[in-house]
Amino acid sequence: MRLLSAIARRLRPVTQTGWIVVAFALASLALAAFFGWAEFAFLGWVLAAAFVIAALFLIGRASYAVHVELNPRRVVVGDRALGRMVVVNTGQRRVLPHRMELPVGQGVAEFALPAMAPKEEREELFQVPTHRRAVIVAGPARSVRGDQLGLLRRSVEWSEPVELFVHPKTVRLHATAAGLVRDLEGQVSNRITNNDLAFHALRPYVPGDDRRYVHWRTSARIGQLMVRQFQETRRSQILLALVTRADAYGSDDEFELAVSITASIAAQVIRDGTQLTVVTEQGVWRSPTVTSMLDSASRVEYGDDNGFATMRAFVRHNTLRLPMPSVLVAVGGSGTDVGELRAVQRLYSTDTQHLAVRAVSGEQARIGSLGGATMLTVGALDDLPGMLAGVAS
Repeated sequence: MRLLSAIARRLRPVTQTGWIVVAFALASLALAAFFGWAEFAFLGWVLAAAFVIAALFLIGRASYAVHVELNPRRVVVGDRALGRMVVVNTGQRRVLPHRMELPVGQGVAEFALPAMAPKEEREELFQVPTHRRAVIVAGPARSVRGDQLGLLRRSVEWSEPVELFVHPKTVRLHATAAGLVRDLEGQVSNRITNNDLAFHALRPYVPGDDRRYVHWRTSARIGQLMVRQFQETRRSQILLALVTRADAYGSDDEFELAVSITASIAAQVIRDGTQLTVVTEQGVWRSPTVTSMLDSASRVEYGDDNGFATMRAFVRHNTLRLPMPSVLVAVGGSGTDVGELRAVQRLYSTDTQHLAVRAVSGEQARIGSLGGATMLTVGALDDLPGMLAGVAS
């Protein structure tokens, strides 16, 4: 196994084109030997010579220190983002001109560096495209040696990858949890619990009850242990559910609008200090701060349903261990079925306020109803603040 690994390591610089040249060279020499054709012998030796000459380009080693940085590390869609790559020759000898490659997102930036003396530093600047929401990875930077025909190629990585977060566009909303939570903090619900602040009634003691809640005066009067019951005090908890399935939207732009709507509401809820959970088919967003939430929004991918066939399925899966939300906001697109939105509503009791938002690019903004929920149709992100203010009033 070690021998095979060593051979594979030695042959790694040979490119696909190089293997084709080797195959043609061997085939030509074999035909020349078998049939005595001089033409094939000439072709075979020419191809073999080309391969040998290509190997000369791999001779020599270099030692670099490469630092890649992005400034800023977080931008909004369409903002300018610049990168900087600093290359230092850390070796004791002068290095010949070489090529440095830097993967940036789906592309590769190439830099032709001149000969560098020991400890010499070279700086290269590059621009990162930010026309789409995404997490763009720059790096690792790698030095490349090879011939002009592309027969052999040896690359060495010199840096760690760096992430650039391209956040979705958002709009600033009105305060108080984006107009969604109507002073729910401290209100009592109809749900009975064994410990809380709002006293409800007395009931007979059963084994396992906390004796701290025994009402001793009543127990002494009737000759039976009685314990207090309470009405559960509600705490503001907003649940945002964003569907990412491809069939829920009419276009990529429609999905981006839905992400921007979700991020705008989430950002205001976080600023208000209200507890928030954002879920998609791809999991739960990290949302302790606005920045971390927007980082999560940058990662969400269009069309990745993660095996969930409906919005109800992924909402239920991701919220099994979470408290009952005081407000549920379900965000989808023009392809999101009304029945699917209603199915999500039925996951929770009537104590939960329900708001459904459909992102439909270019559609006229309107507010409607969906059973016991409010339905917003948003055609442009700038329509959102006024519509939510109307819902809250």
